[in-house]
Amino acid sequence: MSVIATITGAALTRFDHRRDGSSFRDWAGDAFEAALAMSGLDRDEIGALVVASESDFFTFQLNPATVIAGDLGLTGVSALRVEGGGASGQLAVHAGARIVATGQARHVAVVGVDPSASTLPGSTVKMLYGMSFDQWSDGMTGTTSTALYALSVQSFLARTGIGVWALDAVTMANRANACANPGAHLPRRHGAAEIASSPMIAAPYRRLHCSPLSDGAAALILSYPGAVPEARRGAAGIVGTGAATDKFHLGARADLGRFAAKTLAMQRACAIAAITPSDVGLAEVYDAYAGAQLQALEALGLSEQIGADLEAGRFAPSGALPVNLSGGLLGQGAPVGATGVGQTATCALALEGRYHAGLQPRELPRYALADTHGGVCTTAAVTLLQAGAEA
Repeated sequence: MSVIATITGAALTRFDHRRDGSSFRDWAGDAFEAALAMSGLDRDEIGALVVASESDFFTFQLNPATVIAGDLGLTGVSALRVEGGGASGQLAVHAGARIVATGQARHVAVVGVDPSASTLPGSTVKMLYGMSFDQWSDGMTGTTSTALYALSVQSFLARTGIGVWALDAVTMANRANACANPGAHLPRRHGAAEIASSPMIAAPYRRLHCSPLSDGAAALILSYPGAVPEARRGAAGIVGTGAATDKFHLGARADLGRFAAKTLAMQRACAIAAITPSDVGLAEVYDAYAGAQLQALEALGLSEQIGADLEAGRFAPSGALPVNLSGGLLGQGAPVGATGVGQTATCALALEGRYHAGLQPRELPRYALADTHGGVCTTAAVTLLQAGAEA
């Protein structure tokens, strides 16, 4: 296999609800500066900028890529904005990797950012997310993203025979992981009784099964393998990417509970990387809702007995396949444009042994996976990383 792009820099700001008067432009700058410092590169060596931002309603800024390029002192570089719903950040990583792989730039900055929590009232965000599905048949009828995800997970649980207890287990595990992540929005140690007493939003989802709205940013510096600074030789690299779509309307799918687009995206990424899902030793997967993590593990081919693996601790930080060490969207938080970029940054840091104490796997895995999707897995994007990747 060959390395598509080496991750020479990776950084995340804290994901939370900002009340300090700062803006998305500040957070984008903080993440970029930290990633640039890690890379050891000079600012003028960055040849392109890719910005992930889900919605202009959050930033109130059309053409954010050019604005951020100016803020970062990158005037003159090529700049583009990538948007794909919840998959925006991961698709931006793919775009940056393509720029490197095709020789358009030797070093590319990828910045994901969104003020998902601080700009608009929650009721307005709820309405906007309904519009992110089919506006005519879903959004204008008042259908919510939670209701659609609930329909999907109901089908999944019925088919697999997994009980609702698994939703509680995912919530408790991810928020417990977040307790060791100093940048997490919701570090919590929930009990099953607390979750069961939280309000029902759309059965089987209760409030504590849902990820928060968050503010924050994440950044990567992607480099052509032959141009990696000496101090960053042997850094983690991207070795496979894959993306796919599914039928837009949930009711048009053969199985409401299967994330078919994610399966196809994983197959494409594995084909490029020349590995199989069983080679993956660390995963950051999309868990906007607790059940979505279970559905992702199935679709990605990471587990054939999800309930048993969950009970046995296989996905815990000390397990054979740590999942969402960061706390995932449920614990670390969900500033949408930053999510996929942050997942990739987390995987890269963990592969290098640089992740947070208490979460860093003692034995470094060879391969890691970052997985994000938009809609009810209407758009899926998967990135595979390799430790100590060489060209």
